[in-house]
Amino acid sequence: MGPKTTEADARILIDDMLKEALWDPADKFQVRTEVYIQQFDGNVSDELKVEETLSGYYEAEFSKQKKKPALGRVDYVLQNSQGKPLAVIEAKKNAINPYVAKQQALPYAKALEAPFIFLTNGELIYFWDYQNDDARIVASFFSQRDMERIVESRKNRKPLATVEIPEHYIRQGETREVRSYQQEAMRALDHALELGKKRFLIELPTGTGKTDLTTLYIKRLIEAGWAERILFLVDREQLAKQALEAIQDLLGGQYGSYWLKPGMARQEKQITVCLLQTMINRCQEYTSGYFDVVVMDESHRSIYGAWQASLTRFDALHIGLTATPANYIDRNTYEFYQCKAGQPDFSYSIQDAFDAGYLSRYKFATGITEVIAEGVDVDENHYDPARFERDWTNEKTNRIMMEEFDRLAWQSYPSLAPGQKTGPGKAVIFAITKRHAARLAQYLNELHPEHKGNYAVVITSDVADPDALIRQFKKETYPMVAVSVGMLDTGFDCREILHLVMCRRIMSPILYQQMRGRGTRIAPHIQKEKFVIYDFFNNHKRWNDSDTDVFTGGTKSGISSGGSGGRPEPEKLIELGVADEWLEAVSYVEVGPEGERIDKKEYQTNWEKTVRDMSREDPIIDKVKMGEPLTESEEEKLSTRLNSPRHYFNEENLRRAYKNPVGSLIDFIKAALGLVKIKSRDEKLEEVFRAWLVSRALAPEQAQYLSLLKNRGIATGRVQIDDLFKPPLSILNAAGIGIELFGEKGLQEIVEDLNRHVFSITA
Repeated sequence: MGPKTTEADARILIDDMLKEALWDPADKFQVRTEVYIQQFDGNVSDELKVEETLSGYYEAEFSKQKKKPALGRVDYVLQNSQGKPLAVIEAKKNAINPYVAKQQALPYAKALEAPFIFLTNGELIYFWDYQNDDARIVASFFSQRDMERIVESRKNRKPLATVEIPEHYIRQGETREVRSYQQEAMRALDHALELGKKRFLIELPTGTGKTDLTTLYIKRLIEAGWAERILFLVDREQLAKQALEAIQDLLGGQYGSYWLKPGMARQEKQITVCLLQTMINRCQEYTSGYFDVVVMDESHRSIYGAWQASLTRFDALHIGLTATPANYIDRNTYEFYQCKAGQPDFSYSIQDAFDAGYLSRYKFATGITEVIAEGVDVDENHYDPARFERDWTNEKTNRIMMEEFDRLAWQSYPSLAPGQKTGPGKAVIFAITKRHAARLAQYLNELHPEHKGNYAVVITSDVADPDALIRQFKKETYPMVAVSVGMLDTGFDCREILHLVMCRRIMSPILYQQMRGRGTRIAPHIQKEKFVIYDFFNNHKRWNDSDTDVFTGGTKSGISSGGSGGRPEPEKLIELGVADEWLEAVSYVEVGPEGERIDKKEYQTNWEKTVRDMSREDPIIDKVKMGEPLTESEEEKLSTRLNSPRHYFNEENLRRAYKNPVGSLIDFIKAALGLVKIKSRDEKLEEVFRAWLVSRALAPEQAQYLSLLKNRGIATGRVQIDDLFKPPLSILNAAGIGIELFGEKGLQEIVEDLNRHVFSITA
């Protein structure tokens, strides 16, 4: 037997991909292969008739009609649960761009009355809903259930204009107004959706109700029959809790919802809330057509390298939410959401929100100690926070900062919120390190001994139950002050905050605005009029921010629009938010309430030994070992037990130790037990490349060309423009074709983008 042809190789890959999408290629009731379609004489309605029997479904016999020449042969036909055609698959050799097979496959699909077409060469897959859209690249085949759901929803779909946009809604027991800009955002989404746009980007400042707006819009899509299954992706646990709370509060028990955690079994509920980090490791469990809508909160942080897979896996309506001003959003984000650069589908400025009274204004505490004078430079790209803390703070400085904040807070709170009964009102302090946070909390508690250590509290991943502490801070009078590192910077919502204390340097304009946004929520019940920012490190001067001239994120030139123009922002410092800015920069992990510094290697060794020892007697770890899903309570018990005062094993510390920003506790347990097969570099690159390709708006010939360059990049580690002029690429005229497809400048840009977002992540 001779060697397999490339088409036969493609067939093997296609069979594997069909199995991944829950099809059984051996079951002829599900999947038919090599199907010949025969034409007959007769009127149009009879021309392509077929018998509806399993044995001869496609071999129709009409004794009174004369056969015409065969129309052709279909490589695969995917059938619904009644055995009727749902989709045809046209398979091509690997070297052929499958998009070119569109016109070959179309008559087959029409003949069989199959509503969908897949075109593939075993590497690229195009999905063609030919009655509604052009063919587009997808990450996987759709399951039978996916396509049946699309067909069914089309029958019951109503025009969005027939579903009224509400004037009011009930949230947390109180009636809230649907604000004018929220109604405008819904109308903008309606309009874009009716025009056939599948991806939308919405820019709303922190505190203006992004989650409520999105949940109300999801309800609208479900009611109109446009959506059945929804994925709500976030990148912080606090955001997941808030999203789930909003969904369950606003939608009641009408639609099932749950938070998918790393070790849990997947549930077939209508709405899934999930951390981006979890979905990265679990998206292969879902077919591309599983979700109808994917919402990504803080979407500017997710269109990068490994993160892309969580979004591009799903051929759905994508709604991206961001509080980041347009000029700090990467152009890839705009491309993914099919927007022109700098132009989200809908935006509402923070200045408009202040003017309309939807957000609380702020002022800066004046005359406070400046810890860092203007112009001090300490390795601006990546600095060691421990070194920075040691060089720029000491016991005296820390005490002065806390004494000044405390004195001014007690003086100002009656004018900030006349309805705030107990002084000085809620405060959040942003510290440099865990050790620094512990010192600041200690000094504040010394200033208020009557509260026996409960005046100020440290909230980090190493406290016994950070969620309980956050709930206590938000719901009870004490603790009055929360001191944190990283945990409360973003995604933390407490509308009673009157004081924000910046005891660290903030080098990212995005992070600066996120932190400032912790205080902007209005709180009528305490008559909140303003909040105060105590900026000991002069961050607001760096961003030229003032209470009279708000820093709003800059112009297209990258210059801030606050004050007299601000400073250009170096692109390398833009905060992505998900990957930790210090992940690679330091050799230690900070653990425990005092921020003890343990070498990363030592921390890994302790972790692996502890897990192996526990696995002999711990039934929950035994379940992980056996590959069995955990219940939510089992997952919570396990994380509590591991985050003990002895070792402080938790996700945040493990991610730092292993330099893996997407690892979950379950992943790290499996790694410690030797159960995880580490993906090869080539496998990781293939996966990231596919996600990157789906995220780009590319012509079919461009996608095929980039697949060629990707193979070169895998072989050499990155793609150089010079490579195009040398064998083997020069033999294929790669430079000439590339310039023809992208233009000279465009080719350089796409190669640079390919290197930055695909090849850099496994360097």
